[in-house]
Amino acid sequence: MSTHVPSQPVSLMYQGYRYIFPEVFRQLDEWKEKAEAIPDDELRSQALDSIEQKAFHCEGGGLFSLVSGDAWKQTVTFVVAYQTICDYLDNLCDQSASLDPRDFESLHYALEDAVHPENPHRDYYYYREEKEDGGYLEALVSTCQGIVKELPFYETVKQEVAELSALYGEFQVHKHVTEEERIPRLRNWHEENRSIVPDMEWYEFSACTASTMGVYTLVAYCVGDRVNQELVRRVRNCYFPYMQGMHILLDYYIDQAEDEADGEMNFCTYYESNEDLKKRIGDFMDETDRKIEEMPDAKFHRMLREGVVSMYLADEKVKDLPGAASMVPYLLNKSGRRTWFFYANVKAFHKLKA
Repeated sequence: MSTHVPSQPVSLMYQGYRYIFPEVFRQLDEWKEKAEAIPDDELRSQALDSIEQKAFHCEGGGLFSLVSGDAWKQTVTFVVAYQTICDYLDNLCDQSASLDPRDFESLHYALEDAVHPENPHRDYYYYREEKEDGGYLEALVSTCQGIVKELPFYETVKQEVAELSALYGEFQVHKHVTEEERIPRLRNWHEENRSIVPDMEWYEFSACTASTMGVYTLVAYCVGDRVNQELVRRVRNCYFPYMQGMHILLDYYIDQAEDEADGEMNFCTYYESNEDLKKRIGDFMDETDRKIEEMPDAKFHRMLREGVVSMYLADEKVKDLPGAASMVPYLLNKSGRRTWFFYANVKAFHKLKA
């Protein structure tokens, strides 16, 4: 595979479909095989479901490996293992009968340990009856630890990676507790963390923490031996809060109907109107673009930002959302001409799969 960082859409899509995605699915097949051997029925079911239903998370995350040069497969290995932990734990929390925050915290110690190679494994299932996973979760954690442990410059990014990972885990805990506790917990959490983000609402702060993009970007540059303190600062400022916030607001935007049917919290419903939501997503997009200009490989990161916008807006669920006829062209036009190119390709891909 060519090791240059793509700066044009055709090159990005070629490398993604020719190299990255096949490697992602090869590794996911290996984790699926391990998941099939989980002794506990419930844990096995949730592990398999997380792989089968959420593989696209690993596909998207895998694209960050394109900044890693010849060592790109190492980044893919980290991304697939880390994202599989995220998706598996999300399933376990979603399906939990107890809604016990201690259980959710204990489960998410796995993410903390994944980015701290010196940490021993813990009993992640301490607060739940289902425990026998045949070493599945520990194997995922060990895979992440094994990658970052071998990186000569991991200490340069470790603090930022750990902070972003911790914020993600804390969000998952607050998100999954009893319905009457969720908003008070998320509001208090926002108050405690006001100093690390610009002025925004509690639900916007929550959205910014719920993406793994910043972790993957930092690890990818580290795998490619391309890190220094200035790069770490620029990646952090670009991806958190702006790129990650835009990502999750779009994710929640397309899931509004499903979340309403399932009684799930959706951040988009806290805006006073669809116009306000549209404007704020646009604001996050503008801030992301400003920060991207300060990044190395700025054209690549701009394409990823455009790809996120196009992927979500091209989703089949969008056409049934109120206000979509205004939202979609507004955001596509704001995002730029190439976003329309990506959008058309995603739409065509969906038709081929149908």
